Amino acid sequence: MDSDISIENWSTLTLVLVLGAMTPGPSLVLVVRNTIFGGRWYGIITGIGHGIGFSIYAFAAATGIAVVVGNYPEITGMLHITGFVVLLYLAINFLRVSSTKNRVDAGDRDLSDRRLSIAFIQGFSLAFFNPKILAWMLTMFVPFIEPSMNTQTLIGMGFLGLFTDGGWYVTVATILSQGRLLEVIRQHEVVVTRAIGLVLLFYSVSLVFRFGWL
Repeated sequence: MDSDISIENWSTLTLVLVLGAMTPGPSLVLVVRNTIFGGRWYGIITGIGHGIGFSIYAFAAATGIAVVVGNYPEITGMLHITGFVVLLYLAINFLRVSSTKNRVDAGDRDLSDRRLSIAFIQGFSLAFFNPKILAWMLTMFVPFIEPSMNTQTLIGMGFLGLFTDGGWYVTVATILSQGRLLEVIRQHEVVVTRAIGLVLLFYSVSLVFRFGWL
């Protein structure tokens, strides 16, 4: 069955998703941090987890999440609260770092499945519970969604979100883990980690005012 979207619209949607992924924010901060102090695969798995979380929103938005949220506003509120908690949790953990003894060596071939699963969960959670992504997806997908769209097109939108978002962060992790840059930054691990924690803390606090909780 042919797609319900023209080639031009697919191209436009792809560009929108790529630009959205490239926008600096907590997601980029997390992938950069995990790559610097966990190594290439730690950063790549974080990016894959983020891409999968993002793709769920892409598919959900394409299948009519805007209607659901419009009829049940409490869902939006719940996601806002969860996103705030996830960001605050990451910020506090980064700010509390005090040594490099728990660092994962980028050259260590014995990275455990547990460590990689943590990287995946961090990336997935930050994407899936990020209210900014929810609002952005609802806004960006509206011009492209029609009630009569076939299942293949809707699934294609979800995969497009996965490949654009996850692909971008995997690329960032791969490039960042090359050369001496990684070792130079690692020498100042505590300072960099706390600075990243401050960025996440600032963003989480900004959500309090954005959502009118105060």
